[in-house]
Amino acid sequence: MRLSKAWIVASKDFKTFTKRKSILYTIIYFELIVSVGIPFIVRFAETKAARAGVLPNLLDAFSFLYVIGAGLAPLGIAAYSLVGEKIQKSLEPLLATPTTDEEILAGKSIAAFLPAMAATYIGALIFVALIDLFTHSTLNYYYFPNSNFAIILFLLAPLACILSVGYNILVSSRVNDVRTAQQLGALILVPFGALYLLSEIQVLHLTTGNMLIVAAVLAVVDVIVFYLVKATFRREDILTKWK
Repeated sequence: MRLSKAWIVASKDFKTFTKRKSILYTIIYFELIVSVGIPFIVRFAETKAARAGVLPNLLDAFSFLYVIGAGLAPLGIAAYSLVGEKIQKSLEPLLATPTTDEEILAGKSIAAFLPAMAATYIGALIFVALIDLFTHSTLNYYYFPNSNFAIILFLLAPLACILSVGYNILVSSRVNDVRTAQQLGALILVPFGALYLLSEIQVLHLTTGNMLIVAAVLAVVDVIVFYLVKATFRREDILTKWK
């Protein structure tokens, strides 16, 4: 696989997605809600939470939102990647080029992964700064950064993003409508939402061990989805049968 060819595909998609404001707004709104909104909620509720001894647990649970965000951020981009080009009549010329299937899929994946992770890390920096600012007087120490948050940011979030990208590209290659692709693609957020809910109600504790287990499961699922995408993406079928 030639990475230069994959980057050409990704660069073309970057230009397309910057023109689709709805995709950009989805990423920006989520990051603002989590990175700015959650710290201000903590700011007004921290005293009660500290008295109840649950503030650290709440902060850990809120941190897991960045795993959900990493799955949400590439959704619009990846879901649009193939079906959008089909609708715009630009997919057939791309598939007719000497670019291999692997290079096309890699380019589409890069175009969805990089903006999503960039937004996740920028949001996380804001979140950490505000949480530490608002909770230092109550906890008497800076809660972030810590090892659990590092696992979330540098292990769970990228793995969740890769899974979302792969799954949504798979969906995008099999449907004919952008809205359908986005609706089906959003299902990938269900397991992440379930994990977050379990952490909030203290059924699942976000310990280092538990998060490493989740990361291992995600890694296995990522590999499975990768091979599914590779096996089901056939340019001949798309060019001749995708109406």
